[in-house]
Amino acid sequence: MRIHRSYVLILLAAGILLCSTEARAQSNRRQIIQLSGIVLGEDSVSGLPGVHVYVPKAGRGTSTNITGFFSMPVLAGDSVVISSVGYIRQHYIVPPSMNEDFLTIVVEMTTDNTFLTAVTILPFPTEEVFKQAVLALNVPFDDKIDRRNLNAELMALMMRTTPMDGNLNYRYYMEQYNTSITDRSMGRTNPFLNPFNWARFFRDLKKKK
Repeated sequence: MRIHRSYVLILLAAGILLCSTEARAQSNRRQIIQLSGIVLGEDSVSGLPGVHVYVPKAGRGTSTNITGFFSMPVLAGDSVVISSVGYIRQHYIVPPSMNEDFLTIVVEMTTDNTFLTAVTILPFPTEEVFKQAVLALNVPFDDKIDRRNLNAELMALMMRTTPMDGNLNYRYYMEQYNTSITDRSMGRTNPFLNPFNWARFFRDLKKKK
């Protein structure tokens, strides 16, 4: 009888220990929250697209869509980083305890302005030419243009090696974007496969045009 009671006491102690361990594990388990929001710029109305929203320690994240909206699962207490090229990186800490399983935020990005040092433009193609002019006491101080800077070979070399500026990059991007929209709605046609073009070609060829 005593042995039976000892077994019962051991089983009760083991059950209490397991329950306390499970309760402690549940208390230490962090809450999963669906974090959603929109990222705005200083002068944007519809939001910033392509902004990276991620949790560095967990290695997970997402990007905002074309309207600046994002949605991703996070854990309570996570540190979320919001970054984009040209803007100052933002940080957001998920509250450690919440009554809801979802959270909506609005993030306003600040432009990261970089001020460059002043550049002085001299009427000389290279530094060596400037040194030779100084040594020869032949430094032009008037506002006339040095024709050596307009050399055809030098201009052609500058055209081949100088990268595009912001305006040309924007025009190139818009041309590619418009081409992608056109290709999405209709396929490109090859003019060499058009019989009417060949008919016009032979007609003009007979008329010696």
